[in-house]
Amino acid sequence: MRYAKDQDEAQDMVQIGFIKIFKKLDVYNFEGSLEGWIRRIMVNTAIDQIRKNKRDPFSIEDEQRVQNIEEDVPFSQEDDQDIKIKAETAIKAISQLSPAYRTVFNMYVMEGFTHKEIADYLGISEGTSKSNLAKAKQKLRAELSLKFEH
Repeated sequence: MRYAKDQDEAQDMVQIGFIKIFKKLDVYNFEGSLEGWIRRIMVNTAIDQIRKNKRDPFSIEDEQRVQNIEEDVPFSQEDDQDIKIKAETAIKAISQLSPAYRTVFNMYVMEGFTHKEIADYLGISEGTSKSNLAKAKQKLRAELSLKFEH
């Protein structure tokens, strides 16, 4: 869901990813973690699907600046239901980002890629990667602060 705009697109990405995994299972050499190998295929599949769906989703768009808003809610004071609601809201907010912002955000924040690796993989400049990440964070901060203002 982190890479998809909706549930249907996420299911398609997972299905295509598993097909690739099963087709390439004979290539896995049992060096390193199987989980890591599968994760890499799934991430690459999601990124490939985004590329396939959009010709150039990584262009920088002109947008208004969003004010930074700090969150002061300590994690330890939240109960399980609040955490679940916030996680679902965050995933939904991420899925509503543009494909360019969502992809760079996921690769950098969730997958741990560097801006250079993202730029090389997606065929964009490091500056575009940094800009897309900053704008994704701004949009998420604004969206989530509205939801959790109270």
